[in-house]
Amino acid sequence: MSDKRYPVPAAFAAQTHIDEATYQSMYRRSVEEPDAFWAEQAETFLTWYKPWDKVSDCSFDADDLHIRWFEGGKLNVTYNCIDRHLDSRADQTAIIWEGDDPNDDKKISFRELHEQVSKLANVLKARGVKKGDRVCIYMPMIPEAG
Repeated sequence: MSDKRYPVPAAFAAQTHIDEATYQSMYRRSVEEPDAFWAEQAETFLTWYKPWDKVSDCSFDADDLHIRWFEGGKLNVTYNCIDRHLDSRADQTAIIWEGDDPNDDKKISFRELHEQVSKLANVLKARGVKKGDRVCIYMPMIPEAG
């Protein structure tokens, strides 16, 4: 394995949300105190409808192999990914899609994404899909599959 490191260009580093020292500190904490670290991240960046009972439950035993996160907790992924951004970021880009052709791309705002998700949700409801049902949709590589 190579130990080569490439410096981050200054212009790119200036646009990041955290600096190198903060990243290293966060990484260290994620390894040394994973449950405390991930609990803090989950509380800071997600809205929970019901708090979790346990951050993680991991077993690497061959007879009982499992990894579970935030057991007992409930959240709404659509709310966390789309809805909560509408008040302050509705017209900002939520998804950047790039096709195989470098000239083929599309940007979808939070508002547009919310409208499209709402339309699909209403179609599924009209077809009898309800809470707890599982739905699988096969789609080609188009922006809406992002």
